[in-house]
Amino acid sequence: MFKEIKYLIFIFFIFLFLFLTGRYYFSDINKKNSYRSLQNIDQKISIFSKKIPVLEDDTKNIIEYVEQSSAKKKKKFNFWKLLETNE
Repeated sequence: MFKEIKYLIFIFFIFLFLFLTGRYYFSDINKKNSYRSLQNIDQKISIFSKKIPVLEDDTKNIIEYVEQSSAKKKKKFNFWKLLETNE
């Protein structure tokens, strides 16, 4: 008997918590506060973006392109031949 009453109280508190949480989440006060905070974030971003310094581009003509000739042949390594020579 005591076990059933305990479970009934637990279920009652869980439903009460979900009901009050949903009621607050969908309330007009919460919607106004969240909308105001979003507007404040947009205002802060626009203020900070005006204060950011713009750096000059100093990376002009720093890349040197090297032409590689295809006449040079690379030495081909064979794994098995390397093992045979190390015996």
